[in-house]
Amino acid sequence: SGGAQSTPFVTIDCAAIPETLLESELFGHVKGAFTGATESKKGQIEQAHGGTLFLDEVGELPVSLQKKFLRFLQNKEFVRVGCTRRRTVDVRIIAATNKNLEQEVQNGTWREDLFYRLNVIQVELPSLRERKEDIPLLVSHFLNKYNALNKKAVLGVTSQVAETFDMYDWPGNVRELENVVERGVVLCSGDRISQSCLPPHLARIETEENRSGELNLLDMEKDIITRALDREDWNQSAAARALGISRKQLRTKMGHHGLL
Repeated sequence: SGGAQSTPFVTIDCAAIPETLLESELFGHVKGAFTGATESKKGQIEQAHGGTLFLDEVGELPVSLQKKFLRFLQNKEFVRVGCTRRRTVDVRIIAATNKNLEQEVQNGTWREDLFYRLNVIQVELPSLRERKEDIPLLVSHFLNKYNALNKKAVLGVTSQVAETFDMYDWPGNVRELENVVERGVVLCSGDRISQSCLPPHLARIETEENRSGELNLLDMEKDIITRALDREDWNQSAAARALGISRKQLRTKMGHHGLL
């Protein structure tokens, strides 16, 4: 009946909120519960009622809060800071962490009962270096995001950058890739992110494209044209002058090499 109703999706980053404020952020507080609590406030758990609460970096949840959170998971009841009234919510919990929580349990920094209560369905996300086929799709997504934020119209990356991305191991995973694309969009003055727009440690990577002496003539021509365009910020008239050909000739060659 009617259209589908949207349900709340609430995210809380356990690593970004000071331990002293995290309990209030999760469970809420009543007026006067502590200094600065000038009015009552719903916590993120309450705001997610009927929907989903996503706990990012849940491995950073301090030991002092783990028992309270376990009690909430078991009966879906909680108490706001400074209050005695129990409240009940209906929420789905999704949690993510880059820590090995089983190891944390052995180290005594994570409650074993909370680990098993939280770990009902485990989805292990491989590191980016193990799924490099996802990189082009992720790059496209981040280009759309940062083009909109920066009012730019960057269409993609050069073939050399694509090869660099494929060769790199991405120790910082998807967040590192996002940062690299954001930097590229900000610095890029043409319509493609070039090697010169990458962070120094990536720009120095020696790709097949810039070290091979066995490129065929067409590849060499495409490489020369791309480099000229990169040097001139993809200004076609300036690149044509640098190459000693007319702009019309340059556009014909660009079309032939799929650079338009």
